[in-house]
Amino acid sequence: MSERTVHLLQLVSTGTAFFIWAFLLTPFSISLSERYRIMDAPGGRKQHKGTIPRGSGVVFWVGYLLLALLFFGTIKEIRIIATGATLVFLLGYMDDMKGLSAGGRLVGHFTASLLVVAFTPFPSLLKVLLLFWIAGGISAYNLIDGMNGLALVVFFITTLFGMALGRLAWWVPLGAMALGMFYWNFPVARTFLGDGGSTLLGFLCMSQLSMDCGVFFAKTPVPVLFAVLFLIGGVPFIDTAVSILRRVLSGKSPFTPDRGHIHHRLLDKGVSQTAVLLLLSAAHGLCIAGGYVLLVVAGS
Repeated sequence: MSERTVHLLQLVSTGTAFFIWAFLLTPFSISLSERYRIMDAPGGRKQHKGTIPRGSGVVFWVGYLLLALLFFGTIKEIRIIATGATLVFLLGYMDDMKGLSAGGRLVGHFTASLLVVAFTPFPSLLKVLLLFWIAGGISAYNLIDGMNGLALVVFFITTLFGMALGRLAWWVPLGAMALGMFYWNFPVARTFLGDGGSTLLGFLCMSQLSMDCGVFFAKTPVPVLFAVLFLIGGVPFIDTAVSILRRVLSGKSPFTPDRGHIHHRLLDKGVSQTAVLLLLSAAHGLCIAGGYVLLVVAGS
């Protein structure tokens, strides 16, 4: 059996294992949320029916730690990201349980992001840009998690980009866990990721891509790099930017929750949940592809 075949079999078996992990453990997180009353009640801008358990992101967090410790424990960058991911998840999970101030969460997000960029060998200006990119991604994924399945699918598409960059052994299990949890979140949500889960997804995407693409980012002119980072951030970044601009122009705080997000607007116009998911998934994939092409062209 060739080395390539062995490697492929290892990827398939690892991906399958983490898919099964997420699929089978998510019901346990539902029971945990119900026991400790970590629930999401309908009302206001939330239009789901009935009270839904939230906090299933704990399954993703534990699975991620297992991946990091068992397969990549000797790699410094993975240990650093694992530490930051734990901080981001625990802050979000605490917010799911009893609520935290927006300021406190923001400080925690920037602390986790700083932990990642501080240990990179990149130029200072790039470190600053990546600091805001990672912290922005944490919030952006949290904001996009307003429709069943959307955050998980957007995350999965981003893992495909990571796989295309060559870090298959790292991105395949992450994508597999997202798929394993998808069944419990779409089309009918038996559970929600919660703030802990959605912010964790954003942190993992942005921090790992910072590591994987940092060398290419450093070779890209700063004006072009802004566009590259925005495009790779995809639908979550576009939605967040539009939402902040809309709120500021209307004289509201940029942190004011509402139903003005892209997915909310489409749903309120009568577009089906499945159609919205497919449309935004395609848009996210095109954005990432555009960012990658721009990165290659700028670096050539």
